[in-house]
Amino acid sequence: MVPQQQPGPMPFHRYAPFAPVDLPDRTWPSKTITEAPRWLSTDLRDGNQALIEPMDPARKREMFELLVRMGYKEIEVGFPAASQTDFDFVRSLIEDGLIPDDVQISVLTQAREDLIERTVQSLVGAERATVHLYNATAPTFRRVVFKVDRERCKDIAVQGTRHVMRFIDQYLGESAYVGYEYSPEIFVDTELDFALEVCEAVMDVWQPGPGREIILNLPATVERATPNVYADQIEWMSRNLSRREHVALSVHPHNDRGTGVASAELAVMAGADRVEGCLFGHGERTGNVCLVTLGLNLFSQGVDPRIDFSQIDEIRRTVEHCTQLPVAPRHPYGGDLVYTAFSGSHQDAIKKGFTALEAEAEAAGTPVDEHPWDVPYLPIDPKDVGRNYEAVIRVNSQSGKGGVSYIMHRDHAMDLPRRLQIEFSRVVQEHTDAEGGECAAERIWEIFSGTYLKDSGPVAVLAHRSATGEDGVHRIEADVRVHGEIRELSGTGNGPISAFCDALTDVDLKVRVIDYVEHSLGESGDARAAAYVEAEVDGRVLWGVGVHNNITTASLKAVCSVIGRA
Repeated sequence: MVPQQQPGPMPFHRYAPFAPVDLPDRTWPSKTITEAPRWLSTDLRDGNQALIEPMDPARKREMFELLVRMGYKEIEVGFPAASQTDFDFVRSLIEDGLIPDDVQISVLTQAREDLIERTVQSLVGAERATVHLYNATAPTFRRVVFKVDRERCKDIAVQGTRHVMRFIDQYLGESAYVGYEYSPEIFVDTELDFALEVCEAVMDVWQPGPGREIILNLPATVERATPNVYADQIEWMSRNLSRREHVALSVHPHNDRGTGVASAELAVMAGADRVEGCLFGHGERTGNVCLVTLGLNLFSQGVDPRIDFSQIDEIRRTVEHCTQLPVAPRHPYGGDLVYTAFSGSHQDAIKKGFTALEAEAEAAGTPVDEHPWDVPYLPIDPKDVGRNYEAVIRVNSQSGKGGVSYIMHRDHAMDLPRRLQIEFSRVVQEHTDAEGGECAAERIWEIFSGTYLKDSGPVAVLAHRSATGEDGVHRIEADVRVHGEIRELSGTGNGPISAFCDALTDVDLKVRVIDYVEHSLGESGDARAAAYVEAEVDGRVLWGVGVHNNITTASLKAVCSVIGRA
């Protein structure tokens, strides 16, 4: 019988399913995202207020400068009425001339008159800014927290908007462009008809029109439904809002269910124009939606995210420094392990993918860095985000020949023959089993050198002289150290390797060569060469490797390597 899950002990009956939206003619499922939405970074407000240790002014400035370098044009920089620290930081950005002409800062305020005034005062001297006002509209907040009915709740939003307009006129006048953003908080839990009613009432006051947009932000402050339900809510609002052409419909997903990215992407498909989030998903509880993941998801589909992620490690290091929180090793695109394969089959596929990509680019006459990307297990080229291939393949006890051979080729230009790949991967696995953990690239080379390139074996070539006669027979004379004794040996064959094996019979060594491969380790005329010999010695079939400036010497050293291993 198929195993059956049994009823669990958890009190699931305490929780009600989230109500779906009645939208049978929804259109978002057939949509495709073809261009980036507008982005708002809220790292310095929502992200910062959720830190164990909020950023000091120096780290706030460093974060702001990072966001500007990356290309974010809308940045929420603080909650000026909440603390003197936030107020002073906004003032420092303006007074020190740190805000580029094409960047619009945003400040958040609750819908209280004194807080709105303090917030607008923080913007004096700013050339471009947005005042972002919110109030709680969800039923639980109306009933439990603020004890207001629908009408009073709507009036708070309307009066707050009037205060914003009055203080903009009083303190900022016409010397600056000041936009307005309104959020019905928590939108996802607010009745859709009431959310629409409040937004319309706010617009009636602000009067959006040509050259005077309004940003209506619909936050999933607590993510409580599947992403498709959020998309339905956004499409319903987008359809029913009046003056839609003058509305920037914005979304602010959190990640409580772990689907914040999906919610944001489906919301854009459903009509959202703008997405608010944080780098690497910082924010309250499970965090805001991750702007890095969203942006690079677009990039991986051939869509310009209009944000520069080309130095992802620098971005991550700066964020970790500013937030004092680590980015998880498997965080999409930016974590330490996201371009790493430990599995042997994955490593083999990646190695073959790189080889095929190089061959296809060469055949097409295009640089490999510009050729269409198609490598198994890697959704984007790590080099496009400033990573090199050092971390793509790492070796542990679960790894196979693909990872080992990739590292040998990448770091040492050695193209191991397939059967040698299999043999050496077993050698590496013996070490990883014995030593435990991961086997770094440097350690792999140590194991390879100690196994195949030792000059201290029982037989070593010191010098050799060879020639091919008119009869086509190759003759060799070699000075060989055999168990510490130097001997001069001679032999004949159809090439230097067979002649050397013939010479070894003089010291009772019988070597039968099965396979032989050689290649240069560089492109210059004096580049070293690598030789790989598979041979049978005393009934054992093993591989040997030789490296030398002279290919014949490398080949003879490979034969000696086999003998030493046998």
